[in-house]
Amino acid sequence: MIYNAFQDKQLSLLGFGTMRLPVDANGVIDQQQVNEMTDYALAHGVNYFDTAWPYHQGNSERVIGRVLKNYPRESFYLADKYPGHQIASSYDPAATFEEQLENCGVEYFDIYLMHALNRNSHEKYKATRAYDIAQELKAEGKVRHVGFSFHDTAEVLDKILTERPE
Repeated sequence: MIYNAFQDKQLSLLGFGTMRLPVDANGVIDQQQVNEMTDYALAHGVNYFDTAWPYHQGNSERVIGRVLKNYPRESFYLADKYPGHQIASSYDPAATFEEQLENCGVEYFDIYLMHALNRNSHEKYKATRAYDIAQELKAEGKVRHVGFSFHDTAEVLDKILTERPE
């Protein structure tokens, strides 16, 4: 496996995304197949796993959490994403985060991303203090690295990076 340095980590160049896990005819995630895929990935050096609240109607976090609990926490890096772009502006980012930790069965996320950042979600994230809360969670050790995924124009990216340089 090829690894890339990311600050204090060596992340596998190939990551294991959980947006499109195998499902049965009823659309239910095939836990056994995910277990086998995860076992194979880890045995072959994959150490980066990526999930998010909305994947598989919220079940992706639970499924990957169930299989990863069979491995020492230091043997993998887990990224999750705050889903503020698709939830009400009154949503509580801290409570959402705690539920995500519980869903994944971990005590911290290696990487926590603001999901699908764009001009609209950026305003929601600011209004709900999602950015600030993510930084607080990092200070508490519940998040090792904070970042974002992005879906908009270069001008919007520049605006966000100017407003939120951390």
